[in-house]
Amino acid sequence: MAERLGLSRNSLREAVKGLSLVGVLDVRQGDGTYVASLDSQMLIGRMAFVVDFHRDDEVLDFLQVRRILEPAASAIAGLRLTDAEIDALDAHLDQLGADPSVDELVASDLEFHRMIVAGSRNPVLISLLDSLAGPIQRARLWRGSTEPNAWARTTEEHRTIVKALRSRIPEVVSAAVTSHIFGVEHWLAGAPPDIRRRINPGGR
Repeated sequence: MAERLGLSRNSLREAVKGLSLVGVLDVRQGDGTYVASLDSQMLIGRMAFVVDFHRDDEVLDFLQVRRILEPAASAIAGLRLTDAEIDALDAHLDQLGADPSVDELVASDLEFHRMIVAGSRNPVLISLLDSLAGPIQRARLWRGSTEPNAWARTTEEHRTIVKALRSRIPEVVSAAVTSHIFGVEHWLAGAPPDIRRRINPGGR
């Protein structure tokens, strides 16, 4: 194979090692090397492992990527979610209570967005957005603990998104989700230096 590809044996060995790490190849000692499952969800799931080692000063970059992908996924979901699934989103918001803790607020927020993205029925988008959840969770926690009326603002924006989903108009859904997501990004960009240092120890 090295000869056919015009590579040195060392280069080929390193390539095989790299592909086995991300799950493309399955190396079986004493048996051989096989192509593993090329399922998109499995391969993107491997990317989540890499994302977990992001630098903390890259949080804004992850938020920007989320702002590109999630409104598109939500717009698709607006056409594919059943009425019962949209009703479930309202029910999920009702469960939060009148005075949630920051942890409860963030957990509810994460689940709300997960439910919508799952409604896109697109496993690639679902996996990509799930892999981005970890890096931005700290920003969500800090915003929830420092911004006045975080619960009321978040709930109002979530209700607006549900209303947009009921409209079944992709552009309306995309606009509602974009506005909501941009709030965290805008807050982080303008956060006081001491808070930004705690969220981004790398210092950007």
